Amino acid sequence: MSTLAIATAREVFDLLRDDLVAIEQELGRDAASSVSTITEIAEYLREGGGKRIRPSVLLLAAHMLGYSGPSAIRLGTVVEMVHTATLVHDDIIDGADTRRGRPSANTRWGNEKCVLAGDWLYMQAFRVALEEQNLRVLDLLIALTQQMVEGELLQIQKLGKAVSEAEYYDLIYRKTACLFMTSMRLGAVLAGATETQENNMATYGRAVGLAFQIVDDVLDLTATEEVLGKPVASDLREGKATLAVIHSIDHGTAADRQTIQRVLDDRSFENVCREDIQEILKRNGSVAYAMSVADRYAEQSRHALSSLPDSDYKRALLWVPDFVVAREK
Repeated sequence: MSTLAIATAREVFDLLRDDLVAIEQELGRDAASSVSTITEIAEYLREGGGKRIRPSVLLLAAHMLGYSGPSAIRLGTVVEMVHTATLVHDDIIDGADTRRGRPSANTRWGNEKCVLAGDWLYMQAFRVALEEQNLRVLDLLIALTQQMVEGELLQIQKLGKAVSEAEYYDLIYRKTACLFMTSMRLGAVLAGATETQENNMATYGRAVGLAFQIVDDVLDLTATEEVLGKPVASDLREGKATLAVIHSIDHGTAADRQTIQRVLDDRSFENVCREDIQEILKRNGSVAYAMSVADRYAEQSRHALSSLPDSDYKRALLWVPDFVVAREK
């Protein structure tokens, strides 16, 4: 795939600017509840920003396949609300203190209020989606929500355990990639795409989502707290074995495995320091391995678009995997 076919970040932003502004406005309206606490929490989460990458790929898929209309804004808002709801619940489950460099919502309002605010956001997302009066849209969103909840439960069951690569891919598919995949499918549904086109969109979304989460997990181990906006190596401290860690468990020495397992057991770095873990990962080439897998999925996503005619929207979708792999936070 020639890099000449890939848009620049500025071109992508210019292409989506008006749509993303409309989604922000819709998110502001949909965050309003008669219960002030819900409105406050929802608005705090919206103001926290985020990449808006999931609604962006939905918009790009819909436009690339010929759709233009308000439904793309509506469903882009829906997938961002679902994503936000999952972040609220994730932070509660993980006991996270920070999110994107700010106190997490559960730190400010407490777990009880935030669980209910997350539930409200889920239901508000479905209420907005219902305006489409499209059973296929609702079917996709219900299946998505079930997958994400199952992924969260599976992860809890596997905390502290050295999972296999296959188990890891299944987890990150459920927790992250299925939302990218559903976003692309929703764009295809709006455009009245053929089954083949929709499946290509799904393949793209799944591959981009897997690459996104693998890079996210690598950054958790390698980035600084200032850049990351949360403590470094928080996944390992919470008992989660991500791809680079799994690689070192599989390919390192017995001492490497014992050191990593000690952190997974302790759920802390009291007996093993972060630098020791980073040295193990470096010596075993584990970070490079994880990034090579992310690159492979990025290429897979680009290949899924190969049969579609060239357009500015296709060029923008070809940019997304590069952004996902090269980002620093």
